[in-house]
Amino acid sequence: MTRTLILTVDRDDDLGSKAAIRGPVIGRRQVLTAALRLGIADPEESDTNAILGALNQHDTLAEGSESGDDVEIAILTGDEKVGVRSDRAIAAQLEEVVAEFQPDRAILVTDGAEDESVLPILQSQVRIDHVQKIIVKQSKGIEGTYYYIVKALEDPKWRAKMLVPIAVVMMIIGLGIMLPDDIGALLIGGLPFFFGFYLLAKGLGLENTLGRVVAEMRENADAAMFSSLLWAGSVFAAIFAVAQAWAKYTGSINGGDSRAVAYLSAIHASLAWIIIVFLLTTAGLMILKLRKGSFSGRLIILAAFAMVIYSFLDKALNIAIQVLGGTSYQFNVTTIIEDGGEPLAWLAVLWLTMTIVRGLQERQTSGEKYWGI
Repeated sequence: MTRTLILTVDRDDDLGSKAAIRGPVIGRRQVLTAALRLGIADPEESDTNAILGALNQHDTLAEGSESGDDVEIAILTGDEKVGVRSDRAIAAQLEEVVAEFQPDRAILVTDGAEDESVLPILQSQVRIDHVQKIIVKQSKGIEGTYYYIVKALEDPKWRAKMLVPIAVVMMIIGLGIMLPDDIGALLIGGLPFFFGFYLLAKGLGLENTLGRVVAEMRENADAAMFSSLLWAGSVFAAIFAVAQAWAKYTGSINGGDSRAVAYLSAIHASLAWIIIVFLLTTAGLMILKLRKGSFSGRLIILAAFAMVIYSFLDKALNIAIQVLGGTSYQFNVTTIIEDGGEPLAWLAVLWLTMTIVRGLQERQTSGEKYWGI
């Protein structure tokens, strides 16, 4: 006998907020009732189509299943504040459904990528054989497109995602036009930089990391106070880095240096402040993880690695500025030892740090003593 579970996920809990239905909803009759109540409360809600698609999948499997096979359907609901809180609710409800039905496999029916993002949570407790996405057929005309844009702007969730970035870009461009030429050009020129930083953060998943950090801060208020102080210091250090770079750049240009030398001098002048920003941010994370009991020692290794990178970049930029400024670099043993001594020393510190952390982890794993790593 094969037991198949048909799942659909309402990650932002529209069932709870619009139809006053708490999850999990288990059973065909209860799921059908939930779909009707949600459809009546909000006929334009896409989760209704996903629930109806799950019912269709349930009935199809039930009619075609062999004797003895069992098919069940369930709706898992999250929370209006989509994130850690909603995912925890979904995981707890899934555990309840799995304990009651004990499925051998599951099929996920979803209406979009947001609900599909909980797929790893579902797969941790039940095997997902298939994911079916319900896409509502709509008019492709200009009038239909305009209608959906207007409806998206009425939704608070989509309104924040669409209007806020456009408003920020327009404000920066407007300020850049109104301010004096130098400052305005700098402001407009910084627009693609910050946009690129945003895309980089999206690509590296830093948004999720920031969300986890904020959640940890709420759970560990006392540690969060000290972490916030360190992160405030990192913000000030970042401002100092920009100011130092700008002062060095203008000084080099006014002193008759080439633009290449000016750029490298600006980076070299702000490099120490950039490393301070990184170290203060790392220290803030370290305090949170120590308070939560999830400190792994990797942050210490990361800080030592940052110092290795800083020492190499510091020497390399210094040599590059000298060469571009017309001073020849003496490739002899004494000069190389003098310039490479500090980076090699930090490499030794990094190796020693990695050795100590791994040794403590092994001793902790063996049960000799808990070191908090």
